Amino acid sequence: MSLIKSISGIRGTIGGAVGDNLTPVDIVNFTYAYCKCLRERKAPFGSRYKVVVGRDARISGAMVEQLVVGTLVACGVDVVRCGLASTPTTELAVTFAGADGGIILTASHNPRQWNALKLLNEKGEFLTAEQGQAILDCAEKGEFDFAPVDELGHVTDHDYTDEHIDAVLALEAVDVPAIKAAKFKVVLDAINSVGGIIMPRLLERLGVECITLNGEPTGDFAHNPEPLPVNLIGLSETVVKEKAHLGISVDPDVDRLALICEDGKPFVEEYTLVAVADYLLDDAVARGVKPLATVSNLSSSRALRDVTEAHGGTYYASAVGEVNVTTLMHKVGALIGGEGNGGVIYPASHCGRDAMVGVALILSKLAHNGMSMSAYKATLPQYAIAKNRIDLSDKAMIDRILDAMKEHYKAEKVNTIDGVKIDFEATRRWVHLRRSNTEPIIRIYSEAPTEAEAQALAEEVVALAKRIMADV
Repeated sequence: MSLIKSISGIRGTIGGAVGDNLTPVDIVNFTYAYCKCLRERKAPFGSRYKVVVGRDARISGAMVEQLVVGTLVACGVDVVRCGLASTPTTELAVTFAGADGGIILTASHNPRQWNALKLLNEKGEFLTAEQGQAILDCAEKGEFDFAPVDELGHVTDHDYTDEHIDAVLALEAVDVPAIKAAKFKVVLDAINSVGGIIMPRLLERLGVECITLNGEPTGDFAHNPEPLPVNLIGLSETVVKEKAHLGISVDPDVDRLALICEDGKPFVEEYTLVAVADYLLDDAVARGVKPLATVSNLSSSRALRDVTEAHGGTYYASAVGEVNVTTLMHKVGALIGGEGNGGVIYPASHCGRDAMVGVALILSKLAHNGMSMSAYKATLPQYAIAKNRIDLSDKAMIDRILDAMKEHYKAEKVNTIDGVKIDFEATRRWVHLRRSNTEPIIRIYSEAPTEAEAQALAEEVVALAKRIMADV
C-alpha cells in the first residue's frame, strides 16, 4: 500500500487502485476536504477565498495540478497558480498574494513515481495537528457540496520566483557586497526539478559563478533525489574537477540543502543548520540582539546546542516534524531553527525550510571568514550520527519497548515528547527511539563524538530491545 495520509497532507505513488495509490479520486477528495475546512475555519472573514498552488517538476505534477486547481474552482475558491515553484516560494506566495492558504504539490525527496499535497494556512505555514486531523476526518466521509455555476472560483497565474529571490537578497543578514567580492565558484546539483529554475538565478544575483548539473526541470531525476552523500558522488567529483569553492545540492522542492566541501567531501547535511546558526549567532551577539534562542527536533545533531550555548544562547528541542519545530520557534522567539536533514528555517524570512535562504547565509559566512568549507567545518563541534531501526511484527510491542527504555535509562536525562530520547550528558552521546507512523518499526537515531561510538550506542539499545521482546 503506497497511500499515506497524515495531518500534514496526503502522499503516494501515482496510478493503481483507489486506497492503494494516490489516484485522481484521492486528490479531488482531499482538496475538497481542505476547502471545506478552510471555509469553516475562516467563515467570519467573508465568503470568498483565495488559495495559492505551486508544484515541483515531477512527471505527475501537471496532472495533479489540474485536478487540484479544478477542485478548488469547483468549490468556489479563487486560485493563484504559481506553476513550477519551490516549496518555500509557494509558502511565501501565500503572504505575497494575501491568500487564505496554499497547497504545495511535491513529494519532496521521494522518487519520481511519488507525489503529494502539502497544506498551508494563511501565513504560508503548515497546518496544526488539529487542523490537519479535521481535514482527514472530512475526507474520510467522502461527501461533496460544490459551488453553483455563478459562484465558481477564478484562476490567475503568477510566477513568484523573482519575488522570492528579492526577499532573500533583502535580508539584513545576507551580505550581498561581501559575497560578490569573494568571487565564489560553485557547482549546483538541481536534480531535474525547480531548483534548476530558482537557484541559478539567485546565485547570479549574488555574483556567484554557477556550474549546474541536472538543471533541466524534467522531473526525470538523474539519481535518487534525496540529498545524501551516496547520491551526490557526481557532484563531489565535479566540485574537485572544477576547483569550486563548494557544491550545493537540493531536493526536488528545494526546502532541503546539502553542501559539499572544496575537497569533494560532504559538509554533512546535519551541519547545514549548524553553520547558518553559527553565522547568525555571531551577528546577533555583535549587535546585542536578544533572545538568542535556537530550535531543532530531537533527532537533530547536538552540535546546534553546543554552538548556541557557546554564544550564550538557549537551545530548545521539539518533536520531529516541521510544524512542531515552527510552533516551538514561535513560542520561544527563536533566531533560527530547522531540522538536521538540511532544513533551515529563518523567521526573518518566513517560518518554513528554505534552501535559498540557507545558501545566501552560508555564502555570507564564508565571505566573512575567508575560510574554505573544509577548514570552517573543522571549527564546528564534531559529532557523527548513526541511523538504525527495529522491525517488529506487532505494533503493540512498540509501547512496551519504549516504556522499558525509559525505565532502564531513568538515571540519564530522558525526554518523552516524541518517543524516547536519552541524553548521556557526561559522554556527549544521545539516542532517540520513535515509532513509525506507517509501519511496525522503531527508528533509532544515535549521536556521539565518533561514528563508532554512535553505532555502539545504537547496538546497545537494539540488544536491550531484543531482550525485552524475548521476555514477552
